[in-house]
Amino acid sequence: MSLTDRLLRGAPAQPLITHYDDAEDTRVELSVATMRNWAAKTANWLVDELDVEPGDRVSVLLPAHWQTAAVFLGAWWCGAEVVTTGAAKVAFVPPGATAPTAGVTAVASLDPMGRDLRGDVPAGSLDYVGDARLFGDDFLAATEVPGDTPCFLGASVDEVLTKALSHAETLGITASSRVLSTLDWPASAMEGLVTVLAAGASLVQVSNADAEKLRKHAETERTTVVLS
Repeated sequence: MSLTDRLLRGAPAQPLITHYDDAEDTRVELSVATMRNWAAKTANWLVDELDVEPGDRVSVLLPAHWQTAAVFLGAWWCGAEVVTTGAAKVAFVPPGATAPTAGVTAVASLDPMGRDLRGDVPAGSLDYVGDARLFGDDFLAATEVPGDTPCFLGASVDEVLTKALSHAETLGITASSRVLSTLDWPASAMEGLVTVLAAGASLVQVSNADAEKLRKHAETERTTVVLS
């Protein structure tokens, strides 16, 4: 069982990730089912188009965003190891960024509504959203991913899950929690994303947080735990 299988166990209609960008004044909410669909599209694209195999390194250099979560989950679903430095088979970068050494560079639009790059794709790069969205909503190629398989920054599936569940217990995060976080990824993805999902909780992620808006988000979303 992959790390993704272990992180997406909630009821399909349950809100999983709500993302605010206070600078752009946007909000988008994705259920467990919708996030699972995007993870499947990502995994299918990585496997069928980019020949990613279990153990391959996938570099994720994206900020906290639901598209970033889809990339993490899709990579883990097909057994890849997510890294943030060094060579990788595929590197995911935001618009305008330069990729490190990678076989393929994929640009994520980071559009809140999931729009693609609208043709503005840098030479030699791929449009992640535009390409991946064409793939299936189920990852039928899913195979067993052994627990000792490296999946995140050198840590194995079992190690990441054990750490996440322990951290969730320390923070008081449970399946009924609604977690408000301003932690950025990938640096804090372990605490700000994996820990929340491992506990079965839902995440309200705020980018470019404004103090006054943050208070309103906490009230509107009825959050119970704050990570900052």
